[in-house]
Amino acid sequence: MNKIHSVKYNLAMNAILKVANIIYPIITFPYVSRILLPAGTGKASFGASVVTYFLLAAQLGIPVYGIRECGRVRDDKEKLTRLVHELLIINTATMTLAYAAFIICIFAIPRLSADKPLFLTCGLAIFLNVLGVEWLYQGLEQYQYITIRSVVFKAIALAATFLLIHTQKDYVIYAGITVFASAGSYVLNFINLRKIVPMRWLGGYHVRRHLRPVLIFLGLAASIEIYNSVDKVMLGFMKTDAEVGYYNAAVKVKNVLVAFLGSVGSVTLPRASNYMKKGRMDDFRKMSAKALNGMLVLAVPIMVYFIFFAKECILFLSGNDYLPSIAPMQFLMPTVLLIGITSITGTQMLVPMDKQKYVFYSTLGGAVIDVIVNALLIPGMNSTGAAIGTLVAEIVVLIIQVKALGPVLPPLLANISYGKIILGTFAATLASIWLKMTGLRNFIILIAGAAVFFAVYFGLLCLMKEKMTVSIVQGVAGRLKHRSRPKE
Repeated sequence: MNKIHSVKYNLAMNAILKVANIIYPIITFPYVSRILLPAGTGKASFGASVVTYFLLAAQLGIPVYGIRECGRVRDDKEKLTRLVHELLIINTATMTLAYAAFIICIFAIPRLSADKPLFLTCGLAIFLNVLGVEWLYQGLEQYQYITIRSVVFKAIALAATFLLIHTQKDYVIYAGITVFASAGSYVLNFINLRKIVPMRWLGGYHVRRHLRPVLIFLGLAASIEIYNSVDKVMLGFMKTDAEVGYYNAAVKVKNVLVAFLGSVGSVTLPRASNYMKKGRMDDFRKMSAKALNGMLVLAVPIMVYFIFFAKECILFLSGNDYLPSIAPMQFLMPTVLLIGITSITGTQMLVPMDKQKYVFYSTLGGAVIDVIVNALLIPGMNSTGAAIGTLVAEIVVLIIQVKALGPVLPPLLANISYGKIILGTFAATLASIWLKMTGLRNFIILIAGAAVFFAVYFGLLCLMKEKMTVSIVQGVAGRLKHRSRPKE
């Protein structure tokens, strides 16, 4: 059986992966947005958003369910093999049905048939995501393999972006490169699968036992994706490709930040599930409390920084053609904090506790509210209305999950230093906001502002002895001291 690394090691590997996920769009999007312009990036984003719904149907909730179940049986090779086979059987059937429906829609809906090459290219993500069985590798906590593989493919995609995209008509190529960067490496997953579980037919499969839970997870995933992508879909049908492009520029920033912060929940889910399975409730609570504390320490200053420096961020990443993206980005930034918290309350807490139905209720409620607010605000406020819809939806999700956790949550929140986090963020804002009035280039303002902001923030947290920050600093200092010792 594959070696199971510590949570700290997995967090380190996932941090490297998240850094790669951050660096990739930071390097490519400024170039792509200036070549394709809002209309071109809007087309590619609209195509990916439409495909998302068919991908959901093909995956059938297995990505999250598979992580949890693999985490539970990872120490039993026979049970793990049978589980993987059964989930692959389900996925093969659902992928076939999803592809059939996808092709019919492309030829039957005028808005989609007008750009068949784009949607067919984006549709490759359906096959690759199902083929990749990423849930198995995450369930076994193989984050070293996941990280190395993903970084290599993103490096190839990075080179392809600059080599192949030269005119506004290259938006289909951009869509293909995007699919390659995010899902191309899943081919290696399937090739490597035989090294983890035997692929010979065993017989006697009990596929039906998975249907009810995966359908619950499907509802959960669908409701999440509805308010993640419905904004772009509704903008695409109700407004122009350019309006989708404005919104997409703001969402790019949000997604990078959410991916970075979300590493906490995705890494700890298998371990949390294992703790619950073995009845180690104290360990489960301690892990959840640390995750919530760490999320607030990181997410609050990140949210505030990007609200204040939204203009400089948009102008640097996308250029002057994307000025309408500034307001949507500012409305989206609070969702970074909200999603960070619900990634813990939902993914790490409710799911391992077998209360995923409440996560489904929360996301379904958020999705319904998102659609309603979008329908009311998009006609008059365009992309800004879509951003407000997402913000309201995330608030609804958090409220429902907090109520679902009931008495479990308050003890975990009791020791968080809210006052220190707020004071540190306020002081950091005052120390860096003056840079906006200097007239320096946007890139310089962003870098200098970040350096001042986060130096002041974490410096004050250390002075105020905020326990999470002090623990991290002491851990880093201890490792550096250990490495600096001469070998005997």
